Amino acid sequence: MYYESQTLPRLAAFFYAQALEERNHALMMVRYLLDAGVEPVVPGVAPPQHGFADVVAPVAHALEQERRVSEQINALAALARQHGDYTSEQFMQWFIKEQVEEVATMADLLRVVERAREDPLRAEEYLAREAKGEVGADPTAPPVAGGQM
Repeated sequence: MYYESQTLPRLAAFFYAQALEERNHALMMVRYLLDAGVEPVVPGVAPPQHGFADVVAPVAHALEQERRVSEQINALAALARQHGDYTSEQFMQWFIKEQVEEVATMADLLRVVERAREDPLRAEEYLAREAKGEVGADPTAPPVAGGQM
């Protein structure tokens, strides 16, 4: 919402798409737990940060979050292995691969917005030029809870 309020529509669209992707990742985990016969418990979360010092801060914040999520996913995979739960460990492998991509994408975007700090339209141009568009669903992705069966 920050980028939309700053009339930076491509950055806004990028982060809106990221939010939907993250929601679907959570629902993949919910579906897995349901399929495994475990009742999922989704804890409450703190409200998102909405004010930032400049155009760089939201991307830096997002990169920090992606790195933290990577650590959490690795810890889940390690816990599954420790308990001999190879099915859950295998399930987490997709998320490990995904997080490598997420961290790399956000790190690249951070370098771009840092260079474009004084002229954020350069970051908008970068996203317009480099946007990958809708690539289609990853056939190896776990199913999403509430999705089509």
